[in-house]
Amino acid sequence: MIEVKDLKKVYGGVTVVNVPYLEIRKGECVGLVGNNGAGKTTLFRMMLDLIRPDNGEVLSNNENVAQSEKWKDYTGSYLDEGFLIDYLTPEEYFYFIGGLHQQSRAHVDEFLVTLTDFFNGEILKRGKYIRDLSKGNQCKVGVAACLLQNPELLMLDEPFANIDPSTQIRLKNMIKDLNKQRGMTAIVSSHDLNHVTDVCDRILLMEKGKIIKDIATNSSTLAELEQYFAVGATSTEAEL
Repeated sequence: MIEVKDLKKVYGGVTVVNVPYLEIRKGECVGLVGNNGAGKTTLFRMMLDLIRPDNGEVLSNNENVAQSEKWKDYTGSYLDEGFLIDYLTPEEYFYFIGGLHQQSRAHVDEFLVTLTDFFNGEILKRGKYIRDLSKGNQCKVGVAACLLQNPELLMLDEPFANIDPSTQIRLKNMIKDLNKQRGMTAIVSSHDLNHVTDVCDRILLMEKGKIIKDIATNSSTLAELEQYFAVGATSTEAEL
């Protein structure tokens, strides 16, 4: 479904992403992990044509994302609150997104009912603009807007970072269910190793712009990742 070829991005003479080749197959749930500055968000932004690479290309269903708009019809993504229209209420925003996908208000309302537990009474009918919501609740709005589109490809950057533990568990279950039941492809970046190894069946580990490990998730993956980052932390402390 996704192919990355010879992808490179350089800022100020520093290469922040350098991925010779990456393939994400349809129906996979892939986790992207790495320390701050590893290049995860930059990679996401190039995959979504938000920034252009200095070299290489990203293909979605064999179409170059920089040269085609087709991928936008089946891709749902939320990287941060900049994806939202913050002067709207959540309801207004959901109707707007639904309208872009030829969905009636009645259809949107029916869908939102299915997210009652996920919203936990904090999103709808609160009389607040999106800009006045907490970071966690803004994330809920962004994720819900993605799912409203019934995407074939879902891309989320740090979706567990600001939401409460109950919502984290609900979000994990939603992603797993959509992946298993509908064959939705998902790419999830997260610093939370427990969550990402629980949700994803494949883990990509980035370091200094490169994918240095491509791991099929199994019972030892979490321990392997924890050991890797623990060693990295120890090395950094030793240098200091």
